[in-house]
Amino acid sequence: MTEKKKYSDLRSARWFAPDDQRSSGHRSRTLQMGYDPADWEGKPCIAIINTWSDAQPCHMHFKERVERVKRGVLQAGGFPLELPALSLSESYVKPTTMLYRNLLALETEELLRSHPIDGAVLMGGCDKTTPALVMGAVSAGLPFIYLPAGPMLRGNYAGKYLGSGTDMFKLWDERRAGNVTQKEWQGMEAGIARSYGHCMTMGTASTMTAIAEAMGLCLPGASSIPAADANHQRMSTECGRRIVDMVWEDLTPNKIITPAAVRNAVTVAMATGCSTNAIIHLIAMARRAGIPLELDDLDRIGRTTPVIANIRPSGTQYLMEDFFYAGGLRALMRQLGDKLDASAIDVTGRPLVEGLADTPIWNEDVIRPLSNPVYHEGSLAVLKGNLCPDGAVIKPAACDPKFHRHRGPALVADSYPELKKIIDDPDYPMTPDTVLVLRNAGPLGGPGMPEWGMIPMPKALMKLGMRDMVRISDARMSGTSFGACVLHVAPESFIGGPLALLRNGDIVELDIPARRLDMLVPEAELAERRASWQAPEPKYERGYGHIFSKHVEQADKGCDFDFLKTDHGRPVDEPVIY
Repeated sequence: MTEKKKYSDLRSARWFAPDDQRSSGHRSRTLQMGYDPADWEGKPCIAIINTWSDAQPCHMHFKERVERVKRGVLQAGGFPLELPALSLSESYVKPTTMLYRNLLALETEELLRSHPIDGAVLMGGCDKTTPALVMGAVSAGLPFIYLPAGPMLRGNYAGKYLGSGTDMFKLWDERRAGNVTQKEWQGMEAGIARSYGHCMTMGTASTMTAIAEAMGLCLPGASSIPAADANHQRMSTECGRRIVDMVWEDLTPNKIITPAAVRNAVTVAMATGCSTNAIIHLIAMARRAGIPLELDDLDRIGRTTPVIANIRPSGTQYLMEDFFYAGGLRALMRQLGDKLDASAIDVTGRPLVEGLADTPIWNEDVIRPLSNPVYHEGSLAVLKGNLCPDGAVIKPAACDPKFHRHRGPALVADSYPELKKIIDDPDYPMTPDTVLVLRNAGPLGGPGMPEWGMIPMPKALMKLGMRDMVRISDARMSGTSFGACVLHVAPESFIGGPLALLRNGDIVELDIPARRLDMLVPEAELAERRASWQAPEPKYERGYGHIFSKHVEQADKGCDFDFLKTDHGRPVDEPVIY
């Protein structure tokens, strides 16, 4: 058993313990805030990184939950310090929270680095907050535990359950087709998101909190608890208690986030019917921990890991509340059996798989056995070809199987306004075979790679009764989305990737079983187009956007900043002057 740390070994002791002028200043300013020496002497300082804001509906309960965390820290003999951080509300931030994921990661790392912190509780849940907080905390290298916001309650309108995002996309198409009245639409708006918490579908938020738990960064079962459930309050307090012990045990990220932990996270993600965004964030999180993770690794695991969570949008009926009642993520991990690596541990310091054999599964239609999957392979498939030499992503389980092999003429939009003209024109010339393409929407072109990839169905095809078609983009799509959408095309068109060379009428061939995406254009013709291509003007000349544009990597590399690559588990830099 590892010997526990002494108080003199803690980072915070270097701020508070010495009998010198600078430490005297630290103590006097802490006294200024009304604290007593008994609050900090001999105790670890615990940062609570809180992403609450008045413009963050997913985290509205964090204002109360942070008090629960503080209670737990105090119960365990720690000194809690709440440090607010960028909120990143998916509902409000434009052009996309993805533009600012790396900014929150930077802020998290620097908050932990610059303050007298020994360990941290990270409070997040809305899409980009989970990967951003984890990326920053991994780079800082201090013990941390992730507190997931939890999914909101099921939506409800006219006696039917509604899933945030997923059902709104479907119903919006029906409204555009004239099948939903204004009054009905207003009722759906009021009923689809009726409590605090993140999306209750298996969108990006639920995907990323499940990944955090599967990677060992949460308390067992924490990611499944609905935000409005009293169990969530108790879990929050337990996070506060546990992080204090993690500091004394020196249970740092490099001991938890191992290659085995990353493989487990990918396996669980695939089994949940995860968001396509998971690929970008998983790669970025793993690389922050010094673990190389490639698109091909994700595809390989996906081919042998079926979707067993019957949750929308890959599933047809159930939502995250049902998932919790059926047994939650621990039950899903039990169903996965030996597909999980038993050598990985979690924040308890014990094996991730410990106790899974005794975990009850209350509903095997919600959490399926491997013998009765929702889809025979994992949630995501990685495509390669002359349209995407560095890769593209599709969610086969959430699209019409007839599009798994498809060939048709390209219809290209160079911007979102141009795309809207196409999809809103009921007489725009196209056929059911048409492949609708949006480009210049990637990390640099978007800017920030917005969630424009689930292109709404064109009115011209809705008139024919169609509700799905092949769509291709270098953008992302919401994790609550669905359809035959090929996303994350890399390299992106804005930097001269092959998508920039595609022209209207070119035949595009999609073959998911073969993992191919190609334009059937002779190489000589492509060479001529490549020679005549001209780079567009930069999107930013100043500010954070300028930094982003200079340093963001492409989708297949996780869209992290190139200067934030780090050695596995390196500790925070200690200040030279206190």
